[in-house]
Amino acid sequence: MPRPLLRTSVPPSGSDHDAACPVSIHDMTVAYHRKPVLWDIDYAAPQGSLVGIVGPNGAGKSTLIKACLDLVPRASGSVRFYGKPYKRVRRQVGYVPQRESVDWDFPASALDVVTMGRYGRLPWCLPPGRKDREFARTCLDRVGMIDYAGRQISKLSGGQQQRVFLARALAQDADVYFMDEPFAGVDATTEAAIVVLLRDLKAQGKTVIVVHHDLQTVPAYFDHVLLLNMRVVAAGPTKEVFTPDALQKTYGGRLTLLDKAADAVAQGRSRP
Repeated sequence: MPRPLLRTSVPPSGSDHDAACPVSIHDMTVAYHRKPVLWDIDYAAPQGSLVGIVGPNGAGKSTLIKACLDLVPRASGSVRFYGKPYKRVRRQVGYVPQRESVDWDFPASALDVVTMGRYGRLPWCLPPGRKDREFARTCLDRVGMIDYAGRQISKLSGGQQQRVFLARALAQDADVYFMDEPFAGVDATTEAAIVVLLRDLKAQGKTVIVVHHDLQTVPAYFDHVLLLNMRVVAAGPTKEVFTPDALQKTYGGRLTLLDKAADAVAQGRSRP
């Protein structure tokens, strides 16, 4: 097997599957067609934190989420949620995929889509009941979409569609949330609404792990960061880990990105 892109030394953070840890990844490697995409990942997400997964294109950010959720096979290693495999705790884990990966022509209303988030909590073969649909409406209201409950999802704007999928994740009433590029391609109003939602989830003690591409907003949005480029370059509190040196190792000297990141670091440290 070829060497990983980076050989940065990172202290192991997920070696032991602590039952109190919301997400613990140990020695995980993922390969597509025998080509490594993720290499020997060790990571433990802090309870009640907003974690940004940051790295260049092709770093394996989305693959990391999918491997945790058993959506792609792992070549080696393991993932635990509160000390248990994913199949035993599905109800506790919510997922917002990339908007581009969803078939928005599916004949369903916004309320129908959000109600799907309740399916994992229903007895076998029973449809959602009145309380489930009421809860789904509450989730739509939380993301500012209650007025569009009856609208077909293909008739919504990109930002509105993203809010509907966030509401569906909320309807799961999970303890851990994975979100894959939730800010991609949305307007400023939707981005602000997503930030409020993330902070609300954190205030409730939820753990939220977000694939994020905008380096300038990392210090403002996340209290922890995972810098990734096939393997973990650095992980920890944003104020400690999101540094020019760590970003240099992550992005390999892409100056435009690094200049923006340096500005973000400076802005983050200048805040009270």
